[in-house]
Amino acid sequence: MKISGRRTYFIGLESTAITDIVLNMFIFFFISFSLLYTFNPHRVQKLDIKLPKAAHTTTIENLQQVNITLTNEGIIYLGDDIVTLKELRERIYGNYRNNPNLIVILRADRLVSFKDIVNILDTLAELGIANLNIATVKE
Repeated sequence: MKISGRRTYFIGLESTAITDIVLNMFIFFFISFSLLYTFNPHRVQKLDIKLPKAAHTTTIENLQQVNITLTNEGIIYLGDDIVTLKELRERIYGNYRNNPNLIVILRADRLVSFKDIVNILDTLAELGIANLNIATVKE
């Protein structure tokens, strides 16, 4: 009769390590793809500007127009790009040199301080832009 006082147990830690690695990879890829999906440029909403109301409005649709948007935080957008007042002057001047009939549309939130609007209007007047329109919505 053979009596063994010691038993050997085989514990498979390899499967625990592989499970841990697979779960960590799943979490990494899940977070990465959710961030890519959330901040996809096609999913980012356009600027939400609350335009002032006016009784008489006209629609301008021209391919040679430049849109300047001013948010109530004082951020200036030229098209979809954030610019400073100096960069706005340089980029508008470059567009105006190439096309003297350039149409500029200023979209300013109704809560913007008048000082910020005057700064942009002064910049455009300095460049000699005559085709300036202020965007509004019909009452």
